[in-house]
Amino acid sequence: MSIPASFRRVLEASDPNCAPGGNPELVIVYGDQRRQFLECYTMEAIEEVDAKIAALPRGSKGRKILERMFNGQSLPTSVDETGRLVLPAKLRQKIDLDGEAFFIASGDTFQIWKPETYEAVEMAEAEKMMEDLPEGFDPLELLDGAGGA
Repeated sequence: MSIPASFRRVLEASDPNCAPGGNPELVIVYGDQRRQFLECYTMEAIEEVDAKIAALPRGSKGRKILERMFNGQSLPTSVDETGRLVLPAKLRQKIDLDGEAFFIASGDTFQIWKPETYEAVEMAEAEKMMEDLPEGFDPLELLDGAGGA
């Protein structure tokens, strides 16, 4: 599948081993059966996650869960010369992807969804979150005070 150019630029900038115009590496976290999407981490993002996991107490339940997900249920890969990401059949089958994919960015990660699953799952969740807000609430108010500004 072809990675959107803006996503490729983020992957390139966040891979310290990627030469300009090279093939950036990334890690695809697929997780267990409850996860209905693939989450792609830049190299800098996965290093940050790994450092946070390593800071947890060795043998703790949280560390074991996160190690299993980020180490055992993930796939290191790279973008090829044509700007594409080759998804193994195992990952395509996991999210039931047989045609077009839906990409959604979130800072230094992006998710790959089957479009119909995204509509059914994520859009329903977004609507539920909005329903829980007071009438007339402007979501932009959530930005007030964010980022120290």
